[in-house]
Amino acid sequence: MTESAAWGQGLATVSDNATILDAWFPAPHLGSLPADADPQKVPAELAAYIGEDARRAVRRDFVTIESDFDEPPASTVDAYLRLHVLSHRLARPNTINLDGIFALLPTVAWTNAGPMHPDDAARLRPQLQQAGISAHSVDKFPRLLDYVVPPGVRIADANRVRLGAYLSPGTTVMHEGFVNFNAGTLGASMVEGRLSQGVVVGDGSDIGGGASTMGTLSGGGTTRLSIGERTLLGANSGIGISLGDDCVVEAGLYVTGGTKVSLADAAPTAAGIAPIVKASELSGRHGLLFRRNSLTGAVEVLQRTGDGIRLNAALHA
Repeated sequence: MTESAAWGQGLATVSDNATILDAWFPAPHLGSLPADADPQKVPAELAAYIGEDARRAVRRDFVTIESDFDEPPASTVDAYLRLHVLSHRLARPNTINLDGIFALLPTVAWTNAGPMHPDDAARLRPQLQQAGISAHSVDKFPRLLDYVVPPGVRIADANRVRLGAYLSPGTTVMHEGFVNFNAGTLGASMVEGRLSQGVVVGDGSDIGGGASTMGTLSGGGTTRLSIGERTLLGANSGIGISLGDDCVVEAGLYVTGGTKVSLADAAPTAAGIAPIVKASELSGRHGLLFRRNSLTGAVEVLQRTGDGIRLNAALHA
């Protein structure tokens, strides 16, 4: 990304009590709104969808907006444009100002017919059921695939990837994988575990089944993690530090910044034992294998040589 701004034209869903529930931008653009563009002119492809949907007690309005990425989002529509920019792969995670986004996103009842105000979803329940409309979640963030279908990506369960996720071509998100907003993959990767907000994964890496990455929301700290290329998080493992290229974390091992790690292949100390450091001192280094000694239970790290893992090319074509 070379621009610090974006603009878009789309549709905003507004409830009967005037709450803006969401905004959809089919083709957001980087940069400023062109000088010759008419912000009031409705594109032909959107015109047919403007109006009321009495079933959900909402209406769709046409919107045009510009975002300055150096400033926090100023409205619900502004916040949605930024999430679209991320999921359209126009800007990478952690490059857009998203400060205060939670306060701008209302809690919405997400249905198979579109968003609703939660109060209306409860009030209109019999009519909704009769119309075949059902809610699948009540949340601030919608599903990615209801707004953006990233080319070259496979997602096994749409409920587990939020709008604002950045998924590169060749990425596969399996059924138990989860990708939060402002997180994602920078190349062809396998996601079978959890990518928390702000976490990015390099090309050719594998986040194993049930693996977890520590995020920065809900008291999780301020350091955003990254995972390099050809790196493996084993099944049910987890990290609270960044990993460089060609690293492996053994299945079932959770390495936080404060984990005491034995440098298994380093010269022993005067006491004849391997040096011990906090895992945070190893954050971001390349070619490391983290494992737990099956006899002593100590967490060990060894330097690896050569490339890391190799993904199945047929699965990530």
